Amino acid sequence: MDPNRIIPASELIINDDGSAFHIHLRPDMLRDKIIMVGDPGRVTMVASYFDTIDYDVQSREFHAIGGTYKGKKLMCISHGIGSDNIEIVVTELDALANIDFETRKVKPEHRTLEMVRVGTSGSLQEDLHIGDFVIAEKGTGTDGILNFYADRDRVCDLDFEHDLMEHCEWRKSWAAPYTVDADPELVERIGRDDMTRGYTISAVGFYAPQGRMVRLPLADPGLNEKIESFRFHGRPVTNFEMESGCLQGMAKMLGHKAMTVCCIIAERRLTKANTDYKPSVKKLIETVLDRI
Repeated sequence: MDPNRIIPASELIINDDGSAFHIHLRPDMLRDKIIMVGDPGRVTMVASYFDTIDYDVQSREFHAIGGTYKGKKLMCISHGIGSDNIEIVVTELDALANIDFETRKVKPEHRTLEMVRVGTSGSLQEDLHIGDFVIAEKGTGTDGILNFYADRDRVCDLDFEHDLMEHCEWRKSWAAPYTVDADPELVERIGRDDMTRGYTISAVGFYAPQGRMVRLPLADPGLNEKIESFRFHGRPVTNFEMESGCLQGMAKMLGHKAMTVCCIIAERRLTKANTDYKPSVKKLIETVLDRI
């Protein structure tokens, strides 16, 4: 891309106060270490551990608090539900880091961000139980967002994608899945030996795309069984959630480090779920804060 390109106002909308359009943060508010959560209310939970708070900004589902924790400057931001929101948040965080808002040009020196998403998930294997922590070592997006970007193949595991589509008899009417590895250094630092490293499917929705049937029938009632029985290099798909594939893909294309770690709150094969999962999520947040 031309380094002298001036990004039009219609392609990167900047608010009158100098903040990014959706997340309402200015470049001076950005931190290099970022914890991401889905629920805007969970940002307050994360920030309750901060030693100092510099700002608290909320716009729609995007809630951000910046501060310090044990001497580390960091921020927590919510992205809401789904990969479409992830695309917005990661694009605007990157813009804060790497675009001069005055000239609308890409800065000559790249700034790298560390993004760790803390979420909840449903397990697909019998050895993963409620309360376990699972890292999306590979995140597979089924939303198709990365397919709209040039060079998506550069960051994707094409063999995984091919084998998954073949095994699951992937329908042509569905978006082609994309699979992106989490940043290995982040995985080592955050995961250590007390978290499971898995292959995660980021579904494009909560109900039918994850095999849930309420009143509408499923296009492929056997899809979950196919996903559960799939193996890549001998390893299974471990869990469903909705954001890791897009987060890891967008971050990798933009030159950032990203990973997702989820607390298991449902065991899909045993049809069990736990709505009182806050203590486990709280423990996961504490762990990530200490290691990020």
